[in-house]
Amino acid sequence: MGIAWVFPGQGSQKVGMAAAVLELPGARERFAAASTLLGRDLLAICAGEAEGELSDLNDTRNTQPALFVIESLLVDGLKAQGRSADCVAGHSLGELVALYAAGVFDVDTGLRLMKRRSELMAAAGGGAMTAVMGFDRAELEQLVDATDGVVIANDNSSAQVVLSGSPEAVAAVSGALKCKRAIPLAVSGAFHSPFMQEAAEAFAAELESVPFADAVIPVLSNTDPTPETSGAALKARLRSQMITGVRWRETMERFGADGIDTAVEIGPGNVLSGLIKRGCEGVTTAQISGAADLGL
Repeated sequence: MGIAWVFPGQGSQKVGMAAAVLELPGARERFAAASTLLGRDLLAICAGEAEGELSDLNDTRNTQPALFVIESLLVDGLKAQGRSADCVAGHSLGELVALYAAGVFDVDTGLRLMKRRSELMAAAGGGAMTAVMGFDRAELEQLVDATDGVVIANDNSSAQVVLSGSPEAVAAVSGALKCKRAIPLAVSGAFHSPFMQEAAEAFAAELESVPFADAVIPVLSNTDPTPETSGAALKARLRSQMITGVRWRETMERFGADGIDTAVEIGPGNVLSGLIKRGCEGVTTAQISGAADLGL
């Protein structure tokens, strides 16, 4: 039987989350390197102690690098203990951590890519996102197909998706859909939709000069949740990630098909664990969010 390491994305952040990893080897140095790269104190931002412009942890330009630093430190801690996985997968920005965990690029490269990705996504405003729960999928797909300017951005499970697109189109679909709940998300743009086209093209240009090694662990990508180890193929998948949906429901289905019986969520919170518990019969979940979970 197998183990999957899964990495959460935006929405899992919380003020104070960095405290749990500061005892890990190299933690303060990695936060310092990220702060130098960003031009602001990322550790203070994580602690809720920063002031002035760009001091909010929930700003995507802070959220993405902060989660990358924390999750990459936890990966290093697991590897230092001789632990490994049979496959890795990340939700949205978590895919970059999955690629790091699989040895596709080093931590400095990951931080640079995350900085650029977050800046591009923050600049691509003008859209909206709404999470909907408890719906009929056929009705949902029919409404989305019939409405211009809206897509399913995150197909998280059979009972939960996130719509993304123009505010009018997202409101029209979520308003017409018979569902248990529809919750508008506090985001700056229509992530994982065609609204990100310009940002995706700029990020693809950034990726051109970045070497991607072949993965040592198969990676399930957001755009194609089938196991892949080719660095070239994984880079091609990442190029289109911003404008296509996160196919997490299919990722979870893949766990069952590939004999995964344990999924370890690496990072703050338990969002992915909750989805897996409800969507993957027979798969046990565990969370690694800090040094204490590693026995340190």
